[in-house]
Amino acid sequence: MVTRRSLLLQGMGAGLWLSAPPAIRPAAATMPQTDVTFLVINDIHACRMGSGLSPNCAAEGKTDANLLRHIAALNAITGKRWPEEIDGKATGLASAGKPIQHPHGIVVCGDITDDGGGQTAEPGEGSQLLQFSHRYQQGHGPDCVHYPVYVGLGNHDLDQDGRPPQVDWYRDELRDYVRFNHKPSVFFKAPFPADNYDEASDNYSWNWDGLHLIQAQRFAGDTGKGAASGLAWLKSDLATYAADGRPVVIFQHYGWDHFSLERWDPEKKTFDPEGSGPPHWWSDADRQAFVDTLKGYNIAAIFHGHEHDTPMIYQSAGFDIVKPKAAYMGGFGLVRISGTAMDIALGEASDDKGGVRFLAAHSKPLMTR
Repeated sequence: MVTRRSLLLQGMGAGLWLSAPPAIRPAAATMPQTDVTFLVINDIHACRMGSGLSPNCAAEGKTDANLLRHIAALNAITGKRWPEEIDGKATGLASAGKPIQHPHGIVVCGDITDDGGGQTAEPGEGSQLLQFSHRYQQGHGPDCVHYPVYVGLGNHDLDQDGRPPQVDWYRDELRDYVRFNHKPSVFFKAPFPADNYDEASDNYSWNWDGLHLIQAQRFAGDTGKGAASGLAWLKSDLATYAADGRPVVIFQHYGWDHFSLERWDPEKKTFDPEGSGPPHWWSDADRQAFVDTLKGYNIAAIFHGHEHDTPMIYQSAGFDIVKPKAAYMGGFGLVRISGTAMDIALGEASDDKGGVRFLAAHSKPLMTR
């Protein structure tokens, strides 16, 4: 079991170095050249309700002021330099000291809202989803992000039930937002259309140069709250877009950290990592089915959210797994994938003027297999 203590990386001082990729094979003749920089965020928890906030949001720091602080850091990242040291220790990044290129986009690993989009008892536009769309939709000025945003949903977005018989209308609004932004259509051009969109699960994928990226929402085999499993779609997507050995990056909400692995503890009558009862979030079988689907492909990394406080870079199930701090706490991941290496730096906003503090870093050789 991976513990929070073992995952807290203060630069490379807590050095969780990950293993090199499997044996590689020469790149296919048609493989596009790749040099892609992008940002990863999770757990925004937009919390607005009407003219105020949901209960406890202010005390937890889930405020609009903190989201604007976060946005200022993301917008100011271009032109800063990849960290050479963190807490006095060399990062080992291939890009160390080099200027950060303009990110291709921001990928979101779920929980864009705190409570089902901020709905009320009756159907209507959710104020939290509205707040998220105002802040994390590409635009101009200091009150929104300046990059394309690739949306993913988490348990806080999808677990709420509406009043019968319209129990799914909370979820439907959040899923509609994903479709509006990413589902290709002959009648309507999505702002950032996917190359492959699964209408049943709302999982989708796209390509930047020779890099294949997959958004799996809560997780690829999710069937909770009436969701349709995306595993069959994922298997087909990988066979279609990644059989040539190009690197693949996957984004979802749940991970392999202690919080994501919680089970019911009958003695303590709560969910915790030591529990022996039913899983809180996703099961051993869910994880194994996901891992089995990925076998044989060049999975560069899996990014997730769900846990808020701890920047994580770790390995589980044979994969490199990464989780930034929650966005409302200022956290983000900065990633560069080229034909030869993957660099990751986890950071956070250090002030409200675009300042950044880097917390952890990881680099590994990366080529087509």
